[in-house]
Amino acid sequence: MADPADARLEADDLQLWRGQRHVLRGVSFVARAGEFIHLKGPNGSGKTSLLRTLAGFLWPEDGVIRWCGQPVSEDRDGYAAALAYLGHENALKGDLTPLENLRFATRLRYPTSDPALRDALTRLGVAAQADLPARVLSAGQKRRVAMARVLLSQARLWLLDEPFTNLDGRGVADLVAIIAAHTQAGGIALVTSHSDIDLAPGTVRELVLA
Repeated sequence: MADPADARLEADDLQLWRGQRHVLRGVSFVARAGEFIHLKGPNGSGKTSLLRTLAGFLWPEDGVIRWCGQPVSEDRDGYAAALAYLGHENALKGDLTPLENLRFATRLRYPTSDPALRDALTRLGVAAQADLPARVLSAGQKRRVAMARVLLSQARLWLLDEPFTNLDGRGVADLVAIIAAHTQAGGIALVTSHSDIDLAPGTVRELVLA
């Protein structure tokens, strides 16, 4: 895999069908290190399908996805290690605490420490819920814990599908700041959201699917 110091994600003429529906019709773009991209479009335009395709859960009928200039098909494991995906589901085990959920998820990829896990929960505003069963958390708190998993992933590429769902205004602002910090440090974030993203003009690039 190429050196991610010059990270970039390229989609070249992606074509995706779901049954009889042509979901992605020649989608092409380049996302470079330091870019915060707001993926927009009406319902049914293929935003979620695009993120799932970029994450490797769907495979396009035609087109190429490249990471750092190399087709991801040539090193799927390396590409998977470079990305973190947050879908509509939070993927938390209800009988485990947030701390236990994060411990399980992160240690599948790399060694970590409980202080680092608690720090991530603190940054997401759910430190007080760290030792409660995840099933008793509110929908917004569960979303914050799921985003803490992304924060801990050490991935350069974040693919976030409606990450602001169930968050209040303060939660949205906090999460936007975390994503912005990731891109300012050289990461890449592709984010779907039905709402505008409140950052200074020029900070967020829009990618619109028709």
